[in-house]
Amino acid sequence: MDWGAIIGNTLSYLLSPITIAYALAALGLAVHFGYAGLLNFGMAGFMALGGYGYAISVLSFGLPWWLGMLIGLALAAVFALVLGIPTLRLRADYLAIVTIAAAEIVRLLFTTQVFDEYTNSADGLGNYHASFRAANPFPEGSYGFGPWTFNADGLWVRVFGLAVLAVAILVVWSLVRSPWGRVLKGIREDEDAVRALGKNVFAYKMQALVVGGVIGALGGIVFVLPSAVVPSSYTTSLTFFLWTILLLGGAATIFGPSVGAIIFWMVMALLGNMLPELAAQGFLPMTSIQAGTLRFILVGLALMLLVIFRPQGLLGDKREMTFVK
Repeated sequence: MDWGAIIGNTLSYLLSPITIAYALAALGLAVHFGYAGLLNFGMAGFMALGGYGYAISVLSFGLPWWLGMLIGLALAAVFALVLGIPTLRLRADYLAIVTIAAAEIVRLLFTTQVFDEYTNSADGLGNYHASFRAANPFPEGSYGFGPWTFNADGLWVRVFGLAVLAVAILVVWSLVRSPWGRVLKGIREDEDAVRALGKNVFAYKMQALVVGGVIGALGGIVFVLPSAVVPSSYTTSLTFFLWTILLLGGAATIFGPSVGAIIFWMVMALLGNMLPELAAQGFLPMTSIQAGTLRFILVGLALMLLVIFRPQGLLGDKREMTFVK
């Protein structure tokens, strides 16, 4: 086997835009579940609105890239309000069902022919990168070394994504350390007790849903910066990947989503390159395609073991929160 190529491809995910995007979205999910206790299974919808809002603003209305991104975030905030008003009084299991259904509705709306003029239906959107790349402060050339070698556009996407992630982490860190964040944690633990103290539990939940949704939309924007917006990217598997990342790093942590995203995608890359090679050389009794699918089974088993033996995640504090109570 070509271990050099396998290891190089695995290490490349350390600074991959997809890793940064998932870290952002998982951070938004940490606000929802880790700090507010909202069982949201619809983060894919927030990511889709962020990506599509940005792309459509640039392509259909000729807006500058930064304004298109703000519109994508605004759409995610509106979606959170529309989703939260009828659902935030539901029990956690019902909330999970409603949110996953709402995310699927959003995805299907982008695939329908009714809005084909703006969304290009199932084919998705591309060629909206010109204004963003025109703002690139890095001159043409090759940057980095080894698996982290990028052209100017690739470097710009990564620097922008990392800057957005750093700002998002700082904002969430500030919020959870504030009185607002302490109330939010109280709601997560016992919302009836917080309500008895005179706090508007519904308003705090709504605010958390909006904040986490906007951060998730930021992840959706970074997700589409290197290539295109395709509705098939926003299936339920995306949301379940985010939950795996969140539980891996720690649900009620600031840096857990970033650590979880790095580990998850590096493991997925390692298994995705190594298992088909093992199958091709006869070490596994299956085809290369079957071996590529085997990685999802292995990651699922690892997640089960994690929830059983370390439910607070790698960086979580068992005294504060675990997934299973």
